[in-house]
Amino acid sequence: MHELSLCEAIAGVVKTHADGRHVDVVRVRIGALRQVVPDSLSFCWALVRESENMPDAELELECIGAEVRCRACDRHSEITSAWSIWCPHCDSADVEVLHGNEFLVTSLDVS
Repeated sequence: MHELSLCEAIAGVVKTHADGRHVDVVRVRIGALRQVVPDSLSFCWALVRESENMPDAELELECIGAEVRCRACDRHSEITSAWSIWCPHCDSADVEVLHGNEFLVTSLDVS
């Protein structure tokens, strides 16, 4: 379960930027191609926040769908499977990922 190590990494970023202040909310943007299970990430966050002395820190997830641009036919498409990334219009595998690789702590609410 890589979600636990991801939560530990999130906690490291949060603690650095919170600079000793109480953390209320952590917002994270996750792309569909990152193969993160949101429920697992939330479960692991509940464990990590306790061990990192942030017991009230809620995790808000923004899930971003996968989108590619085909270099062969120049069309933009949403990708529904993280296991097969190719153009649904012309079946070319020569695509540029536009969205879906995100994994970013976007903001914190501290008090």
